[in-house]
Amino acid sequence: MQTLAPHHDGSPLHVSSLEPALGDIVRVRLRVPGGYGPLTAVCVRSNPDHEPEWADATPVGAADGWDWWEAEVTVRNPRHGYRWMLRHADGRVEWLNQTGLHTIETLDADDFALVATPAPPAWLFGGVMYQVFPDRFARSVLADERPTPDWAVPAKWGDPVEGASPARSQQFYGGDLDGIIEKLDHLVWLGVDILYLTPVFPARSNHRYDAATFDHVDPLLGGDEAYIRLIDAAHARGIRVIGDLTSNHSGDTHEWFRAAYGHPGAPEEKLYHFTDDANTEYVSWLGFSSLPKFDWTSPELRRRFVEGEESIVARWLRPPFSTDGWRIDVANMTGRMGAVDVNAEVRQLLRATMARINSDTILLGEVTNDAVSDLQGDGWHGAMTYPSFTRPLWGWLSQDAHEARSHVDGVEQTDAWFFGQPIGGIPRYTARDFVDSVIRFTAGIPWRVRLGNMQPLDTHDTARFATHAAPGTIPVAVGLSMTLPGLPVVYAGDEFGLVGLDGELSRTPMPWDDMDRPEVAERLALYRVFVTLRRAHPVLGTGGLRWLHVDDSGLVFVRESAGESVLVLAARGDLDIELPSGAMPGAAEAQALHGDATFAVADDGAVLLSAEGPVFAAWMLPGVSAPAGDGASAHGEPSRDVVDGETPTPAEVVSADASEDAA
Repeated sequence: MQTLAPHHDGSPLHVSSLEPALGDIVRVRLRVPGGYGPLTAVCVRSNPDHEPEWADATPVGAADGWDWWEAEVTVRNPRHGYRWMLRHADGRVEWLNQTGLHTIETLDADDFALVATPAPPAWLFGGVMYQVFPDRFARSVLADERPTPDWAVPAKWGDPVEGASPARSQQFYGGDLDGIIEKLDHLVWLGVDILYLTPVFPARSNHRYDAATFDHVDPLLGGDEAYIRLIDAAHARGIRVIGDLTSNHSGDTHEWFRAAYGHPGAPEEKLYHFTDDANTEYVSWLGFSSLPKFDWTSPELRRRFVEGEESIVARWLRPPFSTDGWRIDVANMTGRMGAVDVNAEVRQLLRATMARINSDTILLGEVTNDAVSDLQGDGWHGAMTYPSFTRPLWGWLSQDAHEARSHVDGVEQTDAWFFGQPIGGIPRYTARDFVDSVIRFTAGIPWRVRLGNMQPLDTHDTARFATHAAPGTIPVAVGLSMTLPGLPVVYAGDEFGLVGLDGELSRTPMPWDDMDRPEVAERLALYRVFVTLRRAHPVLGTGGLRWLHVDDSGLVFVRESAGESVLVLAARGDLDIELPSGAMPGAAEAQALHGDATFAVADDGAVLLSAEGPVFAAWMLPGVSAPAGDGASAHGEPSRDVVDGETPTPAEVVSADASEDAA
């Protein structure tokens, strides 16, 4: 049985303001289990301007078996880091930061952090995102009237996706924006409220990351008017729409690049990295000549792309389009090349322009590996990043599987694809490895920014998780994506049970005709239940996170707020544990939300959890009680009722759908 430990996180229970300004005083609180210590002193150590500053904490009372301490921190830098220092009566000192409790001094990089920049809109934290790859989502009858482009390898909707070039990037199914409009009610039924579209600009590929212009929507998708129709239709249904923009490169058919290529002295030559006097050799993304890299030291590029009133970033946020934000492709490499690194300048410019045009928009960056250095609150509201959730989840919940797939060059490969790693396939993780990885790759990210990180099981750039999922682990994976801190993302087709061996092969056309097949209906119902769970409980969007138990087989954590708490159990194998008395105040009032697991409360208040794995289970409990004081009411978010009282089970969803169909 694991013992209780002091706890702090960035949620409103422990921090009085999640969007302070420079110079503001923020009250921070620490929870200490009753009887811990005894402690003779508690203080907060900040590091403004890289010089330590100390603030004494004072006890403010006790509630539900926990002692609370509070300190005042003056925000002195845009990212103001701080940690707790605890001194015991026997002279021992402990440090608490975002990686946990330590007996030796800790790194500044892992400190808790306050961010003194404007916060993203609240809808980011409460939402569930749905990702669509337009060529493969739905095809309207209008698509039949459009000629097949000369670059395309035509395919019928039911044809398999080909893995080798040239079809790999040029296989063309002809999905369009009006097709998406026709299927928006599916998104409403599923419960998602943010629609993320991969690029819609004209290009010479099915993925459209090689844009030929940023000034209008690809006519093959229906053009500008279809985009306006889609956004209007989505907004009418309460769904926000996010665009996808390549800030690192354009396509080699882009009008800017064509004006500069072979034309020394052209104004556009400053927008790219030409390396010869004839402007015929240039730097490109990872050596792909079709993707010439932008030079972000160029004032002209900055004016055209982001700074000007008619810049690319600005114009699509304004009417008549009124998109709700951007996901920036290859954000991690943007403005970086060799000795030059202006990435921070670019992301700050992007955010400044968006705030000026419409502050109710979000900015997400693609930072696929370690994202800590880029995610400090100065630019991206969050990121599409894999090591803080997706990759360790695969390592824990996947199984060994070897299935032949065709690589881009046509060579057959049998090792499972794993995020571009060249050898080894999918690693073998325990639940403990999963938690350690989540903590490692989020510890250096301010809490508020972490809440905006996209949390997918897979995307258009990866194999599908279901391809190698161990038996019974799909509910575990989906449940974790919806309940851990971050923005849940459903990649279109996951809710149908689609599989795919790599990023290209995962871009399967949506099998709309399969919705009535029993196994598909069951998977659809599962996703709907979990999206409903997420949307019904605000604590899953903004509440704190406290790990209660971790072993090789499974894990238990709780998301907490003043209004409610949600306890989560996730395991690949069987789990039979006891949480100590005081770990879960209010446990006697627990209400089951999902899953088949035993929840019992002992006479002394200990909580007994037992389940046969794989399993995902969740319970709703009362909110956390905190002592009154200067900051007490400010530390808890208001209570909000659960939609319809409770979250439906898969069987209830299926039954309800059947009743609706009969009606």
